[in-house]
Amino acid sequence: MHRLVRSGGTPALLRWLSGRADGWAGLVGSDGTVLHAAARTAGAVVPDVAELLAEGATALTERGAQAYSLDTGEHTALLFPLHTDDPGTAPVLAVVTPRPVAAGLATLLADVVLALELCWQAETLERKRRRVDLAESRGREAVLHLLMTGQLSIAQQVAGALRPRLPDPVRVCVVECSGDGRDEVARVCAEADGGRSWIVRCPVYVRHLILVTPADEAPRGTATDRVATDRAATDRVATGQVTIDEAVAARVGDCVVGVSEPVPLADTATGYRQAFHALAVARELPSRHARFGVSPEAALVVGRAGRQWADALLAPLLTHVPRRAQDPVSQELAATAASWLAFSSHATDHLKIHRNTLAARVRFIGELLGLDLHRLADQAALDLALRIRATPAPACTAEPAPYADGTGTGTGIGTGAGIGTGTGTGPGTAKAAQALDEVLRRPSVREWAEQQLAPVQGVRGAEETLRTWLECEGRLGPTAARLGISVPGARKRLTRLETVLQRSLLRPPSARYDLWLALRRKDLDLDPGPDLDLTACDAVTS
Repeated sequence: MHRLVRSGGTPALLRWLSGRADGWAGLVGSDGTVLHAAARTAGAVVPDVAELLAEGATALTERGAQAYSLDTGEHTALLFPLHTDDPGTAPVLAVVTPRPVAAGLATLLADVVLALELCWQAETLERKRRRVDLAESRGREAVLHLLMTGQLSIAQQVAGALRPRLPDPVRVCVVECSGDGRDEVARVCAEADGGRSWIVRCPVYVRHLILVTPADEAPRGTATDRVATDRAATDRVATGQVTIDEAVAARVGDCVVGVSEPVPLADTATGYRQAFHALAVARELPSRHARFGVSPEAALVVGRAGRQWADALLAPLLTHVPRRAQDPVSQELAATAASWLAFSSHATDHLKIHRNTLAARVRFIGELLGLDLHRLADQAALDLALRIRATPAPACTAEPAPYADGTGTGTGIGTGAGIGTGTGTGPGTAKAAQALDEVLRRPSVREWAEQQLAPVQGVRGAEETLRTWLECEGRLGPTAARLGISVPGARKRLTRLETVLQRSLLRPPSARYDLWLALRRKDLDLDPGPDLDLTACDAVTS
């Protein structure tokens, strides 16, 4: 009996007990709910638990009895209440056995009650611990979601009840684990960083952990140290001379770590994208960890004109007033758009909504903004506008507004092949569509685009593959057909491009929006005509 308590708990003990009683044994809640039950014989009688408890309630409570028996025809029901810290919710051991009752069974049940009480208390504590862990995990996930959507003050208020405090500035780490090892890797991460990191189980990717760590780190050591073996890296972990990505990669032999640049806490979403891109690079490295290469955000180089363009494009979304109280408000729609652009169909896990709700919201957002969100061109435009909107406005001198005659605040990108070919519903809409090309023509954007595309220059077939993939809306099947290769071959090419570009392409969050904008900026230099777009890539590359 004691062995079953230690190894199997309440279910195993009840199963053993039903065999000794040659009948049915169960643990019943005070409201009549069967919590656990077992019957080892095919002919065991399953009682009407509610009626049984009703008949025995008086004897067990009002009389203060320690046991109660009830003859039901050919069987006898025995009830033994368990003593717990909360008598009002204490369960009852119920056993139904054939008549006559076997000698010594009542004494055995009295002994089993004590073991069941200990089991029940231990299992109750374990359930409470799991609920607390789940509540903490959901709380951390909520804080991360607030940070991702730029709601910094609310995130800090919610995080005040948890530990550690949110650092600022931060680095964001994404750790990819194997199988169901996230809990163990989370423990390793906490130990490696001395408990300074904010560790969150990713709600989108079940194998990912997201760490928001302080930007001030331990020294990285020499170049020789960084390429040392795992044994040497483990030794340096012990002395505190390695960063968290090196420490975790050294201690956990099958995980991969990507780390962002130092970013302000308010730019956690940017840090997450950077860490995700670094993760794609780390998968191909023997060291299994990588850091994001220095690259400015597109939202930081578009200037005042870009901010005005983004405000005009997003105006219908940001000023939307729902018709019904249960419909999503503008902030929810903007968060849905950002999540869908970042995670595609996985946004249902991120936002905790049904896939039909997601599809309906995305369709409504497209109609509201005059965009066809099935097209990569419009997705890239909306993504850039949302990122500009989420970036704090820099202090700068005023620039001329992109709508010189002040004719409205157009919102459409149109249904043409490229961003610059808008066919909206009014003069303001057409001007907004053409304004993005004007924003992309800025010298700072040109430098940004050249930096984005520099890794593929001189790599045979790299730009052709990239252009074809973007023209095919990021779909592998059409890309393979256009290139005349198999789908696995196209996937391998794009995987190699991920290493060359140091960006994630195949898994969201993907760098395809930035790459689309960079190629669009390059094409504007080759032909400044308003109708040029990525569908002309074949003519350019030939």
